[in-house]
Amino acid sequence: MIERSTYLQRDTVRPLVKPPVVPMEALLVGDLPQPPGWCYEPKWDGFRALIERKGESIEIWSKSGKPLGRYFPEVVDAISTIRNERLLLDGELVVPMGNHLSFAALQARLHPAASRIARLSRETPAQVILFDCLGKDDEDMRAAPFSERRAALEALHSNLGRSDVILSPLTTIPGEAQRWLAASGGALDGVIAKQSDLPYLPGQRAMRKVKQRRTADCVVGGYRKDAKGRVASLLLGLYVVQGRLDLVGFTSAFRATERVALATKVKAHEGGPGFTGRAPGGPSRWNPDKSGHYVALKHELVAEVVYDQVTSGRFRHGTKLLRWRPDKAPCQCTGDQLIREVKPAELIELGRRRLTINGSGEPSLRASRFRNEERTRDEHMAEELRNPKLDEHPRSNTEKDPADWVSGDDPMTGAQASYLTTLCEEAGEDLPPRDLTKAEASQRIDALRAKLGRD
Repeated sequence: MIERSTYLQRDTVRPLVKPPVVPMEALLVGDLPQPPGWCYEPKWDGFRALIERKGESIEIWSKSGKPLGRYFPEVVDAISTIRNERLLLDGELVVPMGNHLSFAALQARLHPAASRIARLSRETPAQVILFDCLGKDDEDMRAAPFSERRAALEALHSNLGRSDVILSPLTTIPGEAQRWLAASGGALDGVIAKQSDLPYLPGQRAMRKVKQRRTADCVVGGYRKDAKGRVASLLLGLYVVQGRLDLVGFTSAFRATERVALATKVKAHEGGPGFTGRAPGGPSRWNPDKSGHYVALKHELVAEVVYDQVTSGRFRHGTKLLRWRPDKAPCQCTGDQLIREVKPAELIELGRRRLTINGSGEPSLRASRFRNEERTRDEHMAEELRNPKLDEHPRSNTEKDPADWVSGDDPMTGAQASYLTTLCEEAGEDLPPRDLTKAEASQRIDALRAKLGRD
């Protein structure tokens, strides 16, 4: 029996200082589970958000339990228009930017300056996509089957009439879920499957998820070595402007035996121009010793890699080497292969879909057609959002232990995330999780710098 949630207590004045539950998670599987008894939803690519309301107090909790409300005041305002005095909702934060959803714009919202947050909340307002209702008013719904929780969410959303609070679509037909993936051109992150009688099980991988398999053919423009002189990572490039090879990411998940063969393979192609457009970064004001050095290669090697998402024209995370493509001409490796995030117009259309309960008691969906619209790139978006303060290493707190920083519990900055990615790449380690705090990121940076002999 699930205990009564603390959010149902009638204290509507005290600030919300602790997340009431840990989000339920999904287990990665190869194929969608088949009927009967399964429901399917899009897997959105944003920030997971638990939304808690007690009277006038509203907070948005991240997947890791960090408060996000102050970074998204417009979402807090939107939730305040819901009539229910007490709520606990599960959803995803997203930011529309021009013709698509922008993860970079979403990350830019995690900024310590209140004035910048206020400006961005007006210039790039966020939306929240809701997909579960854990409780409302005096009713704790976590033990209720998903079909009942979804019906409650449907009723709650029907009274809103807002474009910034969106109901995630749902179907009981696996073919419909597969069409979402096909129609989105790969822009959705995948599909989530839930059993219609599933209670909300905090922290458990009780759902199932099938992720998109996105691939791209890239020119290997160079490589980096680890501290022992072995191949640490291959640097990947695409031709975005004719004749210019831009760095778009890396791949580094190699076994020790594979690294030996890689060293032989890349050695034969050394001496080329490397990246002639956007190249690996150089020094910054918080990392002046970073040279951006890499071994440049001729534009001859083509590798097919598996990636997850694209942000500002780059792979957001490390990629997996799928195979070499000797049959592919390097000049054919262009940026138009990359999949953008799904568009707001599609998002709103999906949000208009409504769940009903059919005669058998199973959830069903009356769905309009999911249109596939042409996507555009946002090559200049990152520069437009750039704030020089994000480039400062948070060593302004060097006199203190990182755990005692004034802003140590804030999410890590974009600069920290970028630097950590580079260090992990060079050290041959797994990429850092997205939800590190500034303090955790700095501790990880120091450990990696020590490992690489840079202290």
